[in-house]
Amino acid sequence: MGHATIDTDELGTLVQVLIADGYQVIGPTMTGSAIELAELTDAGQLPAGWGVETGPGHYRLHRREDDAMFAHSAGPQSWKTFLHPPRRKLWSSDTDGSFQGADEETPRYALLGVRGCDLAAIGKLRDVLGGGTYPDSSFQARHQALFIVAVNCTEPGEVCFCASMGTGPAAGPGADLTLTEMSDHFLVEAGTDAGRELLARIDHRDATTDETGAARSALEMAAHRMGRAMPEVDLRALLAGSRESSHWEDVAERCLTCGNCTMVCPTCFCTTTEDVTDLTGDHAERWQHWSSCFELDFSHVHGGSVRSSGESRYRQWLTHKLSTWYDQFGGSGCVGCGRCIAWCPVGIDLTEEISRLAESAHD
Repeated sequence: MGHATIDTDELGTLVQVLIADGYQVIGPTMTGSAIELAELTDAGQLPAGWGVETGPGHYRLHRREDDAMFAHSAGPQSWKTFLHPPRRKLWSSDTDGSFQGADEETPRYALLGVRGCDLAAIGKLRDVLGGGTYPDSSFQARHQALFIVAVNCTEPGEVCFCASMGTGPAAGPGADLTLTEMSDHFLVEAGTDAGRELLARIDHRDATTDETGAARSALEMAAHRMGRAMPEVDLRALLAGSRESSHWEDVAERCLTCGNCTMVCPTCFCTTTEDVTDLTGDHAERWQHWSSCFELDFSHVHGGSVRSSGESRYRQWLTHKLSTWYDQFGGSGCVGCGRCIAWCPVGIDLTEEISRLAESAHD
């Protein structure tokens, strides 16, 4: 099957079909002063007519002149929240020696509105958490139950740089359906048998050559309108050779080591565990929750933390994300979504920091 076209109103039908099939549909909604990911019961909950203005340490909603539903860049959440929850119980035990596993029920999520950068991030989490010798069974179960509706990005934001990371603006493989939002319709491409089966249950028609051409042109234009770009350098070699660079001291003077960048990053996956008891001490539980390499305790060993300075912690994060991730997982850990730039309270821009490292390396 080639490209199909559906009217804008049919997006509501798509949501209802997914719900009828037992999926919990998750998509962008306007909540307060941000566009967040939440459960949808109707396509009317999508942020039609809303866009965002982003910059280093800056995120603002604004009204658009049209009713586009997906013409906004990434918000503070990523889809990681639903596949690798921020906090979950692992097991519990009681003083009688009984032990209970988490008995976690696997939700069936349909993710609506996944952009190319985030689709790539889901793929990276699949390799990290779902692969290897000891895969995370909770992640595996959630990932296997997914239905993904991706959206090609025709309006990148000011902090986006997915084109330079090879992850967008067109969504890559991995989606069941991929939408391209045009003025009064959606171009649809099915990527899996499940996607083709669902599309057959929605009112659609074959796309014309003009419609596919217009969508292709919109994506080509978007690729040239990125607000940022990663420098065209060998990032692995640059960071490996910049360990002792004085630039890290400059970054440390600005960095608050708050960990915001790791919390909003769609590929950061580190966790820690904590044990808690009730007031009687008769019942204990072990919980897993997200952790960050910016935390002092993250590298704590007997005697203290290995990375006690903000300089060493920022260097660790950026070096792992852009360099040693290749050694572990065969590619970069960055997808160019720009969240870490927008949600850094002091506006540190990793593309600028890499550019400055590259410039100092040639001095």
